[in-house]
Amino acid sequence: MNAHHPIRPTDPALLHLTLRQLTALIVELRTEGREFGLLWPSVSPGEIDLQGRRLIDIGNIPASTLVNLLAVLRAYKRIRDARP
Repeated sequence: MNAHHPIRPTDPALLHLTLRQLTALIVELRTEGREFGLLWPSVSPGEIDLQGRRLIDIGNIPASTLVNLLAVLRAYKRIRDARP
């Protein structure tokens, strides 16, 4: 996962994410995003679309959006914390 090279919704690696792993990513997004005002109390792993991709229930976004948002938040924090 890299903020400069986002994961595409069709990436086969996302097909292997379990509900438990997606839930952990959602918890991490809530924790990391709280500082930036990103509050999604009702987010949960959603259904699976016709291509077999897991959706996240914030309006049925692909799991890749969740992973990419976490990557951007982590990269920003890493750069911010590295400054003197």
